[in-house]
Amino acid sequence: MNNRLYIVVPCYNEEEVLPETSKRLKEKVSALVSSGSIASDSRICFVNDGSTDSTWELIQKYHEEDPVFSGINLSRNRGHQNALLAGMMTVLDNADMIISLDADLQDDINAMDEMVEKYKNGCDIVYGVRSKRKKDSFFKRATAECFYKLMNRLGAKTVFNHADYRLMSKRALQGLAGFTEANLFLRGLIPMIGYKSDVVYYERGERFAGESKYPVSKMLGFAVDGITSLSVMPIRYITALGFFVFLFSIIILIYSFVRHYLGETIRGWTTLMVSIWAIGGLILLCLGIVGEYVGKIYLETKGRPRYIVESFIDR
Repeated sequence: MNNRLYIVVPCYNEEEVLPETSKRLKEKVSALVSSGSIASDSRICFVNDGSTDSTWELIQKYHEEDPVFSGINLSRNRGHQNALLAGMMTVLDNADMIISLDADLQDDINAMDEMVEKYKNGCDIVYGVRSKRKKDSFFKRATAECFYKLMNRLGAKTVFNHADYRLMSKRALQGLAGFTEANLFLRGLIPMIGYKSDVVYYERGERFAGESKYPVSKMLGFAVDGITSLSVMPIRYITALGFFVFLFSIIILIYSFVRHYLGETIRGWTTLMVSIWAIGGLILLCLGIVGEYVGKIYLETKGRPRYIVESFIDR
């Protein structure tokens, strides 16, 4: 079995963490090579996602100092998911397997040993799964768990408590290359590939430098993208809701006729106002959900490239 590993690390304004990240990853690759787990020409590939700081200059510096480091420079910022995909697809021909993770190294790099072992035992995909979320705030823990449960309820199958820390074989990457949609949610797409998979559990640490690139607003947007990219269930729920409102209106109509023929006067101003606002808000909400899908269809039909690689340094 060929064991050339590429560790793919998306980077956006990570000049504060890269010195420590490069050091730790180099030590991990050296340890894996020494144990015979991976090939001696394995690489650490940093993907610069249009950073505005000195991230790309640091990547070039590390590459010049040590060939274990390689780098991909995107023409502009394309977002985490596109940067990650760009890294994986660019190194596809050079790698037998890849491991993807974030630059802040909150994901435990020691879990790579078990990932590689499971790959050798025939797994094409090995998911890094958080064993617990004690270090997260109550809000983040609650919303994250609700998100995973909601995704699965809506028919978008994801791996619970798994982000983008995973190992993929060349065969799995080739399968992923067949998914050409512009609206990416890799956590939902990769399970669709199939092939034999397994999980590795680990504890997530604290970010050792810099600031998180995912504030609450981005996390909410990411969740909406994930749901609308992978599931049509919200549209079906709108249909069911519309049918329910229609039935309710029939009941109200019958009730009104009965009250009229009984000679009872219905003032109804409050009821009317509440109904108008409720139905108006419901219509706007439904239009917004439908608009999300229409917008995604619009982007898909244009067929624009998901990313453009400006340069790839590797040797």
